[in-house]
Amino acid sequence: MAGCARICLVICLLLMTAARARAQATTDAPPSESRVRSTLFVLVGGVSGLVAHETGHIIAGLAFGAHPRARGLDYGPIPFFSIQHDEVSRRQEFVISSAGFWVQHAGSEWLLTARPNLAHERAPFLKGVLAFNLAASVVYSAAAFGRFGPPERDTRAMAATLGKDGVPEPVIGVLILAPAALDGYRYLKPDSRWAKWASRGVKIAAVALTIAAGQ
Repeated sequence: MAGCARICLVICLLLMTAARARAQATTDAPPSESRVRSTLFVLVGGVSGLVAHETGHIIAGLAFGAHPRARGLDYGPIPFFSIQHDEVSRRQEFVISSAGFWVQHAGSEWLLTARPNLAHERAPFLKGVLAFNLAASVVYSAAAFGRFGPPERDTRAMAATLGKDGVPEPVIGVLILAPAALDGYRYLKPDSRWAKWASRGVKIAAVALTIAAGQ
C-alpha cells in the first residue's frame, strides 16, 4: 500500500505553490507570516494527509486482526515503505486496501463542507491536506489506468478482490479519480451544488461496493 505516495508529495508541492499564489492574490498576508512559514505549513499538511491515509489502512488491518506492519518498498530510486498485513478474505482485503481512500474522502468532505471558501482563505495547513488528498487520488488513478507501480498498490488489490473474479484495474482508477476531480471543482467553485452531491454520491458508492467484494 502507498506505493505511489512519495510521488503524491511532489505533486502536492506543485499544487500548493499555485494555490498559495492564488490565496496571496486575494487575501493580504499578515505581516508576521512569512513565505517560509506558509510553505512549511503546506508541507506539514501534506505529510498529515499521508499519515491519515496510512492510518486508515492500519486501523482496517487491526480491525480484521491482520497484524498490519510497515515494510520497506523496493520500487524506484526513492526509498519508501508500504503497509503489509497477514492474508485475509477477499472482502476484508478490499476494505483494507480501500481504507486509505475512504479516509481521504472523509477528510476532503469535512474540509470542503466546513470551509467552503478555503481557496480564498489563508489556511496553508488545510490546503496542504486537501492537496495531498487530491494528488494521491490522481496519482493512484494514473497507476491504475497504466497498470504500473509496485504490486502492493491499493488499486491493484481493490480490483483483484471486487466481484467474483475481480475487475479491470482502470475501473478502480475511475472510482478513485471521480471524487478527486469533483472535489477539486468544489474547491474552485464552492457554490456548485451538483458537484457537491455528485462527489458525495461517488464516495458513498465506493464504500457500498464492499458488499460486492469477494462475491
